[in-house]
Amino acid sequence: MWRMQPEIRDTPPSATTAQVLRRFRVVFNAVRSHFQQVENQVGLGSAQVWALALVRDQPAIGMGELAKSMDIHQSTASNLAKILLRKAFIRMDKAPGDRRNVQLTITPAGLDVLDQVPGPFEGVLPQALGKLPATSLQRLDDDLAELIALLKADEDAGGIPLAEM
Repeated sequence: MWRMQPEIRDTPPSATTAQVLRRFRVVFNAVRSHFQQVENQVGLGSAQVWALALVRDQPAIGMGELAKSMDIHQSTASNLAKILLRKAFIRMDKAPGDRRNVQLTITPAGLDVLDQVPGPFEGVLPQALGKLPATSLQRLDDDLAELIALLKADEDAGGIPLAEM
């Protein structure tokens, strides 16, 4: 059955809507600028640098722990690790207790890369969010959940690092 399309308004956004949109642009630009700075400096994406820093900070970290630390899917963590392996920035060894699991260890070349990277390794957005008071962070979470519902966005996209989008 044919349904009428919703009416499209040609009215300009309200001043508040425009201000909020500008603020989103500022946030996205700050994040993108940091990603570009990192990539230009060391030739790695920010997600790869973050993974490399986690391997350095948690010697013998497994793939599951890496994924959990980055709040990403295990297959995404595995793809990041493969890139770091190919570039010889990390080593992958079988876990002694369970040969099905692996342990990741940073190499001297990986340490050299991290010495060249402007921080924060996890990115500017996670760092800034971590500095917000708990009440502000909760309010932001509630408001973004409402926005996501209005957008009818795929919440599975939340498991993809911003640097990989």
